[in-house]
Amino acid sequence: MPYLLASDLPTETAGKRFRDGLNRPGIYQLPGAHNGQAAIQARNAGFDGLYLSGAAMTASMGLPDLGIITVDEVAFFIRQIARASGLPLLVDGDTGYGEALNVMHMVRTFEDAGAGAVHLEDQILPKKCGHLNGKNLVSPTDMAAKVAAAAKARRDMVIVARTDAAGVEGFDAAVERAKLYVQAGADAIFPEALNTREMFEKFAAAVPDVPLLANMTEFGKTPFFTATEFEQMGYKMVIWPVSSLRIANKAVAELYASIREHGGTHEMVDRMQTRQELYDTIGLHDFEELDASIVRTVVPQATGEN
Repeated sequence: MPYLLASDLPTETAGKRFRDGLNRPGIYQLPGAHNGQAAIQARNAGFDGLYLSGAAMTASMGLPDLGIITVDEVAFFIRQIARASGLPLLVDGDTGYGEALNVMHMVRTFEDAGAGAVHLEDQILPKKCGHLNGKNLVSPTDMAAKVAAAAKARRDMVIVARTDAAGVEGFDAAVERAKLYVQAGADAIFPEALNTREMFEKFAAAVPDVPLLANMTEFGKTPFFTATEFEQMGYKMVIWPVSSLRIANKAVAELYASIREHGGTHEMVDRMQTRQELYDTIGLHDFEELDASIVRTVVPQATGEN
């Protein structure tokens, strides 16, 4: 049902619900959702937690993932995903949008918008995707101060500290940073861009009793592993950050090429979400039933839909 109904709203905070997902047996699977529609589709597929990627978000805006967008722009995406799906959401907080006070503002803004968890990374601006070259890191103590600030600002939001040190300073430095971030107040650790099974297993052994997040991004440094394989390596969460956007963007590019070639969409109709499927996904009739002044929509049966 729509989020407009108070009776259908979650009774517990997103942070509490995210913690519940994290604390139950098994690995917490968090597919990326780049907008509200994708979030509903992920929920309908059976997922009970989601991830909002900075890379997917900025790319959907036509921008690179270089720390360009603002806290309020991210909050817009958080609100639409939380409202549409009702699921707890882990959000990419980049570098925290500044220093300690900025990090605290980010945490408060994201938590108020409906996020259940946020991760901070130890890069300096302009930051880059964790699987690219040319990254630069803040000092471990500066990052620890940001983590501590985030922990002070949150009510019950889960704070995940991401370290990009493995590809910059080496594996041992990544482990030492992770331990320092946990001492500063991080609830979980995200070791970015590990590139072998041995590295994943070695990191889990070096940072025991701390929930670890694995990033299963395509076209990066990490080989393809399944959720079960990550769990066997000692990881508690796994994200597929940009997958939904990659699929959607590829399909849209093919659509435009087909229109250009054939002068219409008729060659692509069988690959489209139908009007009925769209209305069922977003719950159009549920919204209409809340307002007696709206006549129930009758879906046209014609082939060319708008």
